[in-house]
Amino acid sequence: MTIQRFSAFWALVLLGALLLSGCDKLDFGTKQSNALGNRPDLDCIIANDFYAVHFSAYLQPDKNDKTVDAKTAFVPFCQQIPRAGKMFFTADLIDRDIRSTPIGIRLVEVEKTGQKVPDDIREIRTVTEIPAKLYPKGAVEAQADVDKTGDYVLYLLIGDAIEDDDKFRVALQVGVAPDGQQPPWLVIGGVAAAIAAVAGFLVYLLRRKRKAAAEQE
Repeated sequence: MTIQRFSAFWALVLLGALLLSGCDKLDFGTKQSNALGNRPDLDCIIANDFYAVHFSAYLQPDKNDKTVDAKTAFVPFCQQIPRAGKMFFTADLIDRDIRSTPIGIRLVEVEKTGQKVPDDIREIRTVTEIPAKLYPKGAVEAQADVDKTGDYVLYLLIGDAIEDDDKFRVALQVGVAPDGQQPPWLVIGGVAAAIAAVAGFLVYLLRRKRKAAAEQE
């Protein structure tokens, strides 16, 4: 096996790996249940010094999106939500003691100040507010129409919410790909660039081989 053939072989192997990697990132060849944000094994535990909740956020599909599968329309997110829209929030209370305590809910848009907690954010506006009530089954639920991307905080106001720890905060980022995943268009661009680079390398090897053959004649 010549050096040229050896290099071409590994270039083809690399090209195949890039194609498989790109398809995996874009969920080609996988079930729809593995699409971006659809993580049935999502384990989003949020806690402070006194309380802990199992949190999930759901984003209602865009009515103009005709490609959404109704069976997988509502998928769970943690604290990073890809776009604005109508959202549904659930917080399962892990601590059973607070199930007998009234809990109020506030969703506010905030901006970061760069200071330390609790002064790390500044409230801009209240998006929705639900009066305090009991949640004896331990499932706190709320919904809100979030009209733009940005930083938000969902407050669970426990009891009189006098102490900061009783103002349970769930920080949310709207307009961010969950878990640092790249948007599909960025993945496609990266894979396309890598394929172009490998293809260029193959052309270079072919020309080099032809030149070497011509010199031997």
